[in-house]
Amino acid sequence: MLFCSGSGEDSLDRLLPPSGAPRRRSTTSLSKSEPPLLRTGTRTIYTAGRPPWYDEHGAQPKEAFVIGLCGGSASGKTTVANKIIEALDVPWVVLLSMDSFYKVLSPEEQVLAASNDYNFDHPAAFDFELLVATLKKLKQGRSVKIPVYDFTTHGRHKDWKNLYGASVIIFEGIMSFADKQLLQLLDMKIFVDTDSDIRLVRRLRRDITERGRDIEGVIKQYNKFVKPAFERYIEPTMRLADIVVPRGGGNMVAIDLIVQHVHSQLEEVSGMTSLALLASGQQTQTLPQTLSVLASTPQVSGLHTIIRNKDTSRDEFIFYSKRLMRLLIEHALTFLPSQTCLVQTPQGHEYQGRTYSGRGITGVSVLRAGETMEPALRAVCKDVRIGKILIQTNLDSGEPELHYLRLPKDIGEDHVILMDSTVSTGAAAMMAVRVLLDHEVQEEKIMLVSLLMAELGVHSVAYAFPKVKIITTAVDQSLDDFLHVIPGIGDFGDRYFGTNGFSSWSVEEDEEEPSC
Repeated sequence: MLFCSGSGEDSLDRLLPPSGAPRRRSTTSLSKSEPPLLRTGTRTIYTAGRPPWYDEHGAQPKEAFVIGLCGGSASGKTTVANKIIEALDVPWVVLLSMDSFYKVLSPEEQVLAASNDYNFDHPAAFDFELLVATLKKLKQGRSVKIPVYDFTTHGRHKDWKNLYGASVIIFEGIMSFADKQLLQLLDMKIFVDTDSDIRLVRRLRRDITERGRDIEGVIKQYNKFVKPAFERYIEPTMRLADIVVPRGGGNMVAIDLIVQHVHSQLEEVSGMTSLALLASGQQTQTLPQTLSVLASTPQVSGLHTIIRNKDTSRDEFIFYSKRLMRLLIEHALTFLPSQTCLVQTPQGHEYQGRTYSGRGITGVSVLRAGETMEPALRAVCKDVRIGKILIQTNLDSGEPELHYLRLPKDIGEDHVILMDSTVSTGAAAMMAVRVLLDHEVQEEKIMLVSLLMAELGVHSVAYAFPKVKIITTAVDQSLDDFLHVIPGIGDFGDRYFGTNGFSSWSVEEDEEEPSC
């Protein structure tokens, strides 16, 4: 059973009680930590979000589709959200809970909360200003920091969690429709309508089994606080919903219709199309000034000859690749900022030299092949910090997808050396740069370092991020129909790690798939 209604937004003001009305107090349920992924019978859906595909300007081509879920406490909002996520078959979503945005309580309010006399179900209990700003950024595909609310101390943890934009954002909470600015950000508004008796039974089961409360106390709280708050602040917002879902997560007919509508609204963005446009528009362009290619000395040319040769053994490939990596990293370090300084020599004389003038240096490798460049960086930078990013190409959509991220704290203040063995189209490199920017690294402090790059990859990165320094040992001119660099170096990861049967390696397996 599914009911549809008009939005009725124009007449909505924040649902605060009228002047002079008695204040109704209630408690709210404890926040549940949001898992980073949702496992289904056949697949894993990442719910922590990720930077979606960015176009050649480094911008998200379309805002995310935001679904707002509203309903009373224990109505089944989270269950509905998870079933929508699973049925949508969209690999990247953000699941945002309103529970994260409770205001920090004053000492006086904490006393009330300790005795269950603070009204957590009142709109004034939420930080709508922070919530609206956060959802706006997520909708635009930007990274945000989400507060982690502790219902034991009624405050926020020191460390907030990072979320990234995604194709679909699902926002759920008891007051999801209680603010006009918030409503304007919702592309679809769903009200989960569950019978009050069922909600009470769920609350009884949860509070008794999970929170050690007695049945008398739970019923008293529900009748005195939760039920009046639902009737005054939550139930009236049902008229604003586009869709009303009776019976919550058990109503698969309603969920199927919701999924069909969302699919009709989502525009599938093809990374391959964007890259094809880039390729056609840049074939005749000169290489950008932000590119620095290691001088092709006889030594460098000889190293390339060895590692490009398909008959080179794995041991020799590793040995000479490491030599080339060391030369490349040494060359990259010359672009770090420096300043003059005076030192005293052992003979008592002054020597005017130079010293690094930045705060710190962080190396970030694009897994897996970029990780092979870490030893060369560690060998020349004693105190360098290391981060890792795993980006793989979705074989169905052709889009790069972020699967793993581990970056040092305060990376935004460092100069960052982004390392990948090869760059063909530039798609993975662009996403990696975008992740660094989302973590407040300044664009001019990023150096993309790669053993081999294709011209298309160079142009793509330089056009999207004109302040990023691009450093490589060689630039090959073309790509084949499979987007492999030509003449290329082969699948660097397979040749280095000895995976996928190197002896059977052929041209058709040229470049490493995760780093396209």
